[in-house]
Amino acid sequence: MVSAAASATHQAEQANAAALRAFTALDPREVALLLDVDGTLIDIGPTPFAVDVSDTLKRSLERLFELTGGALALVSGRPIHDLDRLFAPLVLPAVGGHGAEMRLAEGTAASHVADLPAALRARLIGAVDPDSGVAYEDKGYSVALHYRRAPDHEARLRAHVSESLAAFPAEDTEVLPGKMMIEVKRPGIDKGAGIRRLMGHEPFARRIPVFIGDDVTDEAAFAAIPALGGRSFSVNRAFEGLSGIFSAPEQVRRALSEWAAKH
Repeated sequence: MVSAAASATHQAEQANAAALRAFTALDPREVALLLDVDGTLIDIGPTPFAVDVSDTLKRSLERLFELTGGALALVSGRPIHDLDRLFAPLVLPAVGGHGAEMRLAEGTAASHVADLPAALRARLIGAVDPDSGVAYEDKGYSVALHYRRAPDHEARLRAHVSESLAAFPAEDTEVLPGKMMIEVKRPGIDKGAGIRRLMGHEPFARRIPVFIGDDVTDEAAFAAIPALGGRSFSVNRAFEGLSGIFSAPEQVRRALSEWAAKH
């Protein structure tokens, strides 16, 4: 008798193989490739910068940037300057900060929304104790509190965020949960809106958007893609309307490598 675990593994392998076939069958001359980063292109690390961006992945992205005529963009919760740091020497088009920033090409300025008040950001960051394992990112327009190395601090951080926002009742904000992370940001900013804006510019315009993501922070992107006539793939998570599900970031990297080599 096949165990439930073995059956689930087999189903995941079959789904991954189907996603690989569907993805590599796409024509790079027709698509705009839109890629989430953490949990999609790269594995989640213990801290935001304790991650591995391999040279193999960078070569795949560089080749696919050429094949798509420059219609390849990173779509991430990270600020664009952090993406440049991780993927150096590549400087790719990007939607950063969950849609708060956008840069179309190397050498062009990144546009972004207004920052949160410094006092609110300082109060949020006040929850971080270096000895606790909790880390933070101050992006200006948002603050992210990461508890990857301190999962027992989740309830405390959620309470701290609620108390901090209550102290600034006139400030327009919203809370975005993620993988072992809580982020406070400006409302009306999400990856879906960022993608719609990006797709109005060359070389992305009139192409078929193909998005790969993995987390609840990508839900707005998954929701935006059908109206743009595009296709979506996820990593180890079911969302409505997907064209395929990869089992892990490793398999996304494999798909990109095989697609690049195929053309």
